Amino acid sequence: MRTWSKSVAGAATVMLALSGCAGSGGTGQAAPPAGPRTLTVWLMNGSAPDKLTDQLHKEFQESHKDVTVKYEVQQWNGIQDKLTTALAGNDAPDIIEIGNTQAPKFAKAGALVDLTAEASDFNKDQWLTSLKDSGSWDGKQYAVPFYAANRLVLYRKDMFEQAGITAPPTSRQDWLDAITKLRAKFGSDPDFQALYLPGQNWYTLLSFIYDEGGDIAKRDGTKFTASLDTPQAKAGLEFYKQLQEASGTKAPKDTDEQTPEQAGIYGQGKVAMMIALPWELATAAKGNPDLTAKSSAFPIPSKKAGTTAPVFQGGSNLAIPAKSQDQDLAKEYLKLMTSAKYQSQFAGAGMIPGTSTDVAALEKDPVTAAMAKASSNGRAVPATPGWATIEAGQNPLKDMLTAYLTGAKSIDAATADANSALNKAFAG
Repeated sequence: MRTWSKSVAGAATVMLALSGCAGSGGTGQAAPPAGPRTLTVWLMNGSAPDKLTDQLHKEFQESHKDVTVKYEVQQWNGIQDKLTTALAGNDAPDIIEIGNTQAPKFAKAGALVDLTAEASDFNKDQWLTSLKDSGSWDGKQYAVPFYAANRLVLYRKDMFEQAGITAPPTSRQDWLDAITKLRAKFGSDPDFQALYLPGQNWYTLLSFIYDEGGDIAKRDGTKFTASLDTPQAKAGLEFYKQLQEASGTKAPKDTDEQTPEQAGIYGQGKVAMMIALPWELATAAKGNPDLTAKSSAFPIPSKKAGTTAPVFQGGSNLAIPAKSQDQDLAKEYLKLMTSAKYQSQFAGAGMIPGTSTDVAALEKDPVTAAMAKASSNGRAVPATPGWATIEAGQNPLKDMLTAYLTGAKSIDAATADANSALNKAFAG
């Protein structure tokens, strides 16, 4: 689950390896065989809680006589290569979990069953928009939303109180004003940081770009054209720089939030805020247990007072391989997994359910409540097969941020170079 924000894209040979797959619609499948059958399900490590899968598999087997669910938990590390091999072979699993940046690549390669006609069976009217888009290709739906998460602002309640901040910021200006008060109160400590914000946290940058009305790319059918040189995208980049400079952060400008791990920095007790995923608080509190009670969260604020900024929403989808031997059973399994009964359990585990708007369980905790509040305004990266290679390689968004923040390039040059790199990846 913690690797959603990192694509695990494979090599360019994916398309060739999958070119022998059956048609993506799976319409040529033979009639289901009589007698005992096995449904093979691949979910990722850290995804569905054991309690949920135990209950679901028991119910599924009880309602489908002579069917055994073969449940296999996979590791994120190396999964792209493992999926490529499995989906091209004759012994493919029947249900797979795939990261939201992976789905377009496999869909275009013809490795997934077209689920467009059955979408309503999988609670379509309540799908998260961000995951719905990532599971589609060329106007058809090849993957169903599973669960998601988005970033929020973790903050120290005690530091806010001592600095005279009576309520969490609900606008960008409130945020900047809070930073000013925090620095005035604690700035004499050379180790203090009002906000820890590394130079390459491009997921956060996307919120600012979206909030200005911009985007990474414009779409025309299945073609994407980079749009980081628009006035709106540049305005988002400018606010990132303004926020970083105002915060007095000591974070490097040429690394992301994992280098060094920002949760560890927050855990040292000298940082008032960080933009993070909800579970990063638990990581920070491992060495400083008091942080759990001292911390809370608020959604990334918009420039428009009283609203939340759009957020990048990472997550996972569920799909049926085109070479599954039991596509009929797989669709029945998806129907049960995406039902309200089981989706509500994801909210109880601290995740945003992909096919349900019931987030009441998330609202019981202030940190996950902040995530839930922003979730309805979640966005995805361009749903193109080329995106996986962007994250796996030399990410142009990271290069753009570092170049602009360090002064190595003007904003015009930095965005133009990023556009060129993105367009090359989209074309490839």
